[in-house]
Amino acid sequence: MITVLLIEDDLDLAQTVMDYLQLEAISCDHASNGAAGLNLLQQNHYDVLLLDLNLPRIDGLTVCERLRNEGSNISVLMLTARDQLTDKQAGFAAGTDDYLVKPFELKELVMRIHALSRRRSGQTQLLRCGDLQMNLQQRQLSRADINLHLSPTGWRILELLLRESPNVVSRQRLEIAVWGEEIPDSDSLKVHLHHLRKTIDGGFETSLLHTIPGVGIAIRDDNET
Repeated sequence: MITVLLIEDDLDLAQTVMDYLQLEAISCDHASNGAAGLNLLQQNHYDVLLLDLNLPRIDGLTVCERLRNEGSNISVLMLTARDQLTDKQAGFAAGTDDYLVKPFELKELVMRIHALSRRRSGQTQLLRCGDLQMNLQQRQLSRADINLHLSPTGWRILELLLRESPNVVSRQRLEIAVWGEEIPDSDSLKVHLHHLRKTIDGGFETSLLHTIPGVGIAIRDDNET
């Protein structure tokens, strides 16, 4: 079942949305202000966040910014009466994935929720696995508080692996993500993965970069899984 958190201060609208989502077999919790919403997000797992822009205590943009700065990759659908381009730009800059302008059709809301629930957000600014941390905004990589340095290609490979962690990424997908259609010789990815493994696993007790024969590559912390 898809799990959703709705942060909306219009109680009538919130009740209408929750009742409709229940009919669509979508579980929905509700918070009436930004602070309460952040508390629920810390306590529970949700697939999608439905976030009103104008909220008491902590507004929607600030809620979204905090989530992204903390590394959350929850998909965020911003609900707002503002339909100006500048307002949408502010929302996307804060880290929202999609916009729905009030008033909206509940059927369209359900369609957006299903689409967003199938993918993790690409807006997160902090990617983690175990004690490995990649700060996309500051372009910094560290493990156990030790700064690490990668080539631009190594960075792209690691970013994709961290976004998909702990899932396995095929070698073909890695090659396309890094080089597009102009993929170099077959040893290029192997060489970059070798350097990546030395950088993030060399000198540390546990390995995070794993090769799954015949399947692909994964970043995962076995201690956590």
